[in-house]
Amino acid sequence: MAKVRLKKGDTVEVITGDDRGKTGKVLEFNQKKDRVYVQGVNMRKKHRRANPQANQPGGIIEAEGPIHPSNVRLVK
Repeated sequence: MAKVRLKKGDTVEVITGDDRGKTGKVLEFNQKKDRVYVQGVNMRKKHRRANPQANQPGGIIEAEGPIHPSNVRLVK
């Protein structure tokens, strides 16, 4: 496995897939699973149940999904 030179806060551009051409900041980099989370890219919808004890409302939450680091390019 090649060494990935990305870190949290870097600005990257997506070079393949449905979100090709989009840019965003790296929110999280998971080295174990070899995945990167980029702000505003690969958005997923997740249904969440309400939790009255934690005062959290239920509903549909949109969050970034993971993408492989080979599909992004570092932008300077």
